[in-house]
Amino acid sequence: MRVNSKKKLLLLVLSVLSFLWVGRYLRNQEDLRLSDWFDPRKRPDVVTTTDWLAPILWEGTFDRQVLQRHYQRQNLTVGLAVFASGRAIDQYLELFLRSANKHFMTGYPVVIYVLVDRWFQLPYLQPIPLRTFRVLNFRPDRLWPDLNLLRMKTLGDYIVSHIKAEVDFLFSMSVDQVFQSDMGVEALGTVVAQLHPWWYFQHKKNFPYERRPSSAACIPMGEGDFFYDGALVGGTPLQVLDLVQSYLGGMLHDIKQGLNTTYESHLNKYLFLHKPTRLLSPEYNWDAAFHPPMQIQYVKVLQLAKRGL
Repeated sequence: MRVNSKKKLLLLVLSVLSFLWVGRYLRNQEDLRLSDWFDPRKRPDVVTTTDWLAPILWEGTFDRQVLQRHYQRQNLTVGLAVFASGRAIDQYLELFLRSANKHFMTGYPVVIYVLVDRWFQLPYLQPIPLRTFRVLNFRPDRLWPDLNLLRMKTLGDYIVSHIKAEVDFLFSMSVDQVFQSDMGVEALGTVVAQLHPWWYFQHKKNFPYERRPSSAACIPMGEGDFFYDGALVGGTPLQVLDLVQSYLGGMLHDIKQGLNTTYESHLNKYLFLHKPTRLLSPEYNWDAAFHPPMQIQYVKVLQLAKRGL
């Protein structure tokens, strides 16, 4: 009886190990290699790969169909957060929402979080399967008088309270942007950064990094990779939360030091220390005030000229 019991136990253990091995093998088979969907050689006119071998997405460098076949098996939900306050609600928000509804991650479950500081009625938007809109209110706080501080503090609070349990990837974008064409799964990554449309074409030594050693955002002279635009950040919810917490901590440090620093300086310091796994070219955030150079073949997202917010 004891021998039979031992044999049964051994067979059970072997069965479990075999199941785990097969599962791991299948998962490995499903892993997508960068070379499966990304070909930097197709755009020799621009920088397409970072020093740490992360892709920089330009039109022509990626195969979205390969990515779609991969991600459609993952049962993913993508979140998009947009923050609007004061006159920006009336000037920009409806245009942003209509364009996002049409072009952002089409074919995948999407939750669009609309963060506003007053009552807001969603405009009529063409019903699209798998798409959900949620209006989330926040109140101005005298302890967080800076708009970027308030925006990031609010986003962090909502990530903790429920966003992290609802989506697999999260993007936060500025409200003065309009999608011109599809922004799809090529943009998904653990840490996603947006290259600044102006500073991409300038020499690194001229980047407006924070250089004061006493600032938490300081990047010493001679160091730095790219200059990133704060109009878009993305990644997994926990990575976005880590960015938020790092930014808030850095800003509070600088305030105590009597330093006036910017959101983008802290964003660039964070991305200097935490290298992005996917970078979006200026095609994903081209400034409407400038005529696109020949390297910008296909504007996917247009940043509208500021109209005195």
